[in-house]
Amino acid sequence: MGVHVPAAALHVTWAGAFAAIATVIAISATLYWMLHPPKSRADIAARDAERILKRSFGTVLVVFSSEIRSEHMMVLAARLARGQHSELLALYVIEVPFTLPTNAVMEEEDRFALDVMASAEVIGKKFGVDLRTEIVHHRHTSQAVLDLAKRERADLIIMGSYREGTYTGAPLGREIEEIAANAKCDVLIGVEGKHGTLLTDETQAGAAASQEKP
Repeated sequence: MGVHVPAAALHVTWAGAFAAIATVIAISATLYWMLHPPKSRADIAARDAERILKRSFGTVLVVFSSEIRSEHMMVLAARLARGQHSELLALYVIEVPFTLPTNAVMEEEDRFALDVMASAEVIGKKFGVDLRTEIVHHRHTSQAVLDLAKRERADLIIMGSYREGTYTGAPLGREIEEIAANAKCDVLIGVEGKHGTLLTDETQAGAAASQEKP
């Protein structure tokens, strides 16, 4: 025998519907908060760092000049480019004095630049990275780097420090500071330690050490 329920008992008001919906939302929010507690500052920092590391660098620019020494940073740049599938570009800037025209022939400087770029290419091939090289004559090293970085839409500029003895006690000189301050992309500066081997080839380091022994 069925039970007859009066129609009035099933009547739902708008106020009741809103109250029910609000209750469901409140319960859902509470359950979500219990299952997903707020992250600590350390968790947030670690998440941000992981996101940055996973970001792909389209073009990585490595800077060389008669004073800026970046040979030890080429290994790091090649490893980064290989891991991120980035394009690697090595730039050597020959700073032309104002006593000469910008297109002046500077045979000794050009030969040295070619040797440095050849070494960079060897490192790139060792790590299986296609490397483009460019030698630029310019009045100011920093402006040449900034111009090329803009033209190539570089995502990262990698530089070493000044050559030993050039700026005693001040490894970061004016040109490097200007690049770091005005670049529209990330800039990585590596100061080579006297006994550091992290960014060098261990085989070459061992061979060099054995040659120094009497």
